[in-house]
Amino acid sequence: MRYPFASTIQSEEALRAILGLPGARALEKEKSQLDKHFRLFLSRSPFALISTSNRTGKCDVSPRGDGPGFVKVLDERTLVIPDRPGNRRGDTLSNILENPQVGLLFMIPQIEESLRVNGKAMIVNDRSLLESLAAQGKPPQLAIAVETEEVYFQCAKAFRRSGLWNHEEWEDQADFPTLGQILLDQVNPPNATQQSIDCELEEAYRSSLY
Repeated sequence: MRYPFASTIQSEEALRAILGLPGARALEKEKSQLDKHFRLFLSRSPFALISTSNRTGKCDVSPRGDGPGFVKVLDERTLVIPDRPGNRRGDTLSNILENPQVGLLFMIPQIEESLRVNGKAMIVNDRSLLESLAAQGKPPQLAIAVETEEVYFQCAKAFRRSGLWNHEEWEDQADFPTLGQILLDQVNPPNATQQSIDCELEEAYRSSLY
């Protein structure tokens, strides 16, 4: 890295000297199959983050969201995520083609614990399956199937520290620039204004969520 840090950790031994070892419960809670508790959480989760990397290790994290239970559980080791319309970059999908290992983090608003799923993914275009994942009458073009290898609940410490679900701790964000202003500064598309970009984005949100 470019920044000249004064001290870094370079070995597992040095890391564990500071971090310590995990307790038995932290290790034993990890399962490979989707039991009733994991399935219940998935049935109520409207939002997930999916982490992927390509063959060289370049990483990406992408959001996925829809109505609660948008992820379909096929059996005790397989879940499927519909790939709804986006910006067509396809970073997640391209990475899966090169490296099938993925990490998922599922969340439910107001529940401080989250669900972590690690496993192997593949891109699916099975018509009957895609039809079963339809929303607003529109099936996704593709889906991501994940074979679970590690599944466990993440404790609430990060959520409590951040106050993510505690609206009394939320700061006023009225002065944060709109995405239209950000794109105008970063990309400066010809013949565009902040308002025109924001209107275009809002129209896309309204008309092409599915």
